[in-house]
Amino acid sequence: MSEAQQQDDEAPSEASITTIDRAARLLTILAAGEAMGMMLTEIARQAGFGKGTTHRVLAALVEVGFVFQSPENRRYRLGSRLTLMAQHARTQELAFRVQPILDRLAEQTGDTAFCSIREGLSAVCIARATGEFPIRTLTLDVGSRRPLGIGAGSLALLAALPDALVQESMAKNARLLAAYPVYSPEWLTGRVREARQSGYAQNPGDILPGMGALGMAVGDPMIQPLAALSIAAISERVSPPRKAVLIEKLREATEELLTLMR
Repeated sequence: MSEAQQQDDEAPSEASITTIDRAARLLTILAAGEAMGMMLTEIARQAGFGKGTTHRVLAALVEVGFVFQSPENRRYRLGSRLTLMAQHARTQELAFRVQPILDRLAEQTGDTAFCSIREGLSAVCIARATGEFPIRTLTLDVGSRRPLGIGAGSLALLAALPDALVQESMAKNARLLAAYPVYSPEWLTGRVREARQSGYAQNPGDILPGMGALGMAVGDPMIQPLAALSIAAISERVSPPRKAVLIEKLREATEELLTLMR
């Protein structure tokens, strides 16, 4: 079989393309619909399809988890699998956009720069860049996960949440936080208060002695943050007067990232 014939055999049929087009149209309609979902009749009307065709396509989408149908009211809405895919795509976009910012931050300071996001009760590192200072602080790898509040970036994420979520996070993470003796609920509450007042979070060596870090949330105070950027170094390099310089560099970097993601 020639290469051209093989490509023709592997090419999608006209029928499959039509089905994909219909599925995409229904997903677009559901995405623009109400959070409580939509009835089959309304979806078919907006799509311009017959009810039978609409039902068949929706059934296929339910089967793969892209659409969910409530057993109580028979309404359709976007499914959790599609939501997870969207979240993953946004995380990938964020990591792509933040990497040049981290690279520049690491180059300017000579230290290690991180970007972390909140996933439920955890902070997850999604990007990292290392500077040229001989002693490198590689406290987090890309993909590393910590309870909210542990570390400068993680603490910045926690402090940017509403009070109710802060208390819920500390309560549900109590067992995990117990592995860090310094991080009692009272102590962590105080650190959250300090971070909110100053506009940045600080880890003065609570996790690794001799290693310090500064973190700053990306977003407006008291609104669930997009991410947090942080700089880690040996403690002497995170002390005054250099600390003020690092805070300003972090502020510039967070503002740049927020502008890019708007």
